[in-house]
Amino acid sequence: MAALQGLSTAAVAVSLSLRIPSSRLCCAARIPPSRIRIGSVRCQAAGENQQVYNGIYGPWTVESSDVQEVISYRSGLVTAAASFVIAASAAYLPDNLSDTLKQNIDFLYVIGSGGLGLSLFLIHIYVTEIKRTLQALWGLGVLGSAATYFYLAQPANKTLIQYVVDNPSAVWLVGPLFAALTGLVFKEGLCYGKLEAGALTFIIPILLLGHLSGLMDDGTKLTLLALWMGLFVIFAGRKFTQPIKDDIGDKSVFTFNSLRDDEKKALIEKLEQQKSQY
Repeated sequence: MAALQGLSTAAVAVSLSLRIPSSRLCCAARIPPSRIRIGSVRCQAAGENQQVYNGIYGPWTVESSDVQEVISYRSGLVTAAASFVIAASAAYLPDNLSDTLKQNIDFLYVIGSGGLGLSLFLIHIYVTEIKRTLQALWGLGVLGSAATYFYLAQPANKTLIQYVVDNPSAVWLVGPLFAALTGLVFKEGLCYGKLEAGALTFIIPILLLGHLSGLMDDGTKLTLLALWMGLFVIFAGRKFTQPIKDDIGDKSVFTFNSLRDDEKKALIEKLEQQKSQY
């Protein structure tokens, strides 16, 4: 009997979840206030003109802590993009102009990795397993980068970046970090239809795999690197043109996922009763 009740609860939860496009179940989504008529009919003022949104599992609002979290998430992306572009520009500058930059290129790599890590820590994805996978890839990439630097690059008297450039097989060690970045831009492209994010989803792995395999000539690498730089800047900059609520997603989903099974069942039954009244 308990098993049947659990299946019933899960079935109702799925039926409620199908009220929004399936592609948005795994990421922050833009849910119109009138999407589900539970609680407020559309929206209402709360406090100082605080808008109330009707989510799948009940109404929610944007708190000041949410705003700070989203700004930090976007700032992490800007930090990662800026560090990457500054470091990558050394590939296009004459030696007499890029010497100072090359001496500090590993520092830029650390700063950019930290910015990406901050964003992955704060990112809102409905499926927790996906978020944890991206974070794990970032962690593996950081460990691999540290190992490459201390055990391979330093003994060879090279920077981490120069060692990876000269030794394509090192991509296996640093690659998970960029796989995490690829996952993040894929999520952004899927959720918001951002063309620059979609393009980065292909450019990043193609460039890294091309370097790893040795099948890509330097001219093609530089072209793809330039595209990566430009699109990364556009991607990070355009994040600040989105409404804050976009990066929050439907908070009622996160609240629901944090409940115990019995609390989820009670909430679903309440929502079904309210829905039947309309």
